Amino acid sequence: MAEWRRADVMAALCAEAPRVAGVLLGLAEEEAVRPTRCAPWDVAALAVHMVGALHQVALMLDDVAPERALVEAAGYYTPDGQMSAQTDEERVASAVEAAARRSDAGEMGRVCEGVWRELEPRLAKEPSDRVVLTRHGDAMLLTDFLVTRVVELALHGLDLADALGRDAWMSPEARDVVARLLFENGDPGLPAMAAVRAATGRVLPGGAGPEALAGSGVRVLALGRRDGAGGG
Repeated sequence: MAEWRRADVMAALCAEAPRVAGVLLGLAEEEAVRPTRCAPWDVAALAVHMVGALHQVALMLDDVAPERALVEAAGYYTPDGQMSAQTDEERVASAVEAAARRSDAGEMGRVCEGVWRELEPRLAKEPSDRVVLTRHGDAMLLTDFLVTRVVELALHGLDLADALGRDAWMSPEARDVVARLLFENGDPGLPAMAAVRAATGRVLPGGAGPEALAGSGVRVLALGRRDGAGGG
């Protein structure tokens, strides 16, 4: 895969993060407890997971940078068992517990706003060759890891939208990043949003399923253990 341009990835994050924050800020309590396809997470717990995944970037920037990147964005999603069953269970449970402690339905929206407010200018100062170490032990270029954060917000944004009965709010910039990761330069033969849904198990009733992507060269990402997106 060709190298990712930091400007393109940042454009996607700058479009997506405020959209997610806005949705979370406006949640009613009835909406916060709706189930999602990422069981056992309800909307509130999924929101905790999403905001935490974004906050992981700041935590990694606080650490010493590895000497070189060993994993690229697509390689982050290989089924290599980086997350043990115990770690996965703890991660799922911690989001449920954090959501149960919320002060109100809009709390994670406020947290998301704060995380992004601090992170955006910090990212603007990082060099293009900055390497980070993920909590799964992956040494990655920061730009490649930011691709996974776009995937996280965009795909789980679909999960939230579907749970809330709303139209998808995924930005064109984020959609293009996710589609490129999935199809590189191939033609999925479907509209971009339909192709993303079909490739990631988010098909709506009456929508095109994975069979519609036969021959498209779609990259199958190991999303299952990380709840359909990038984990953490």
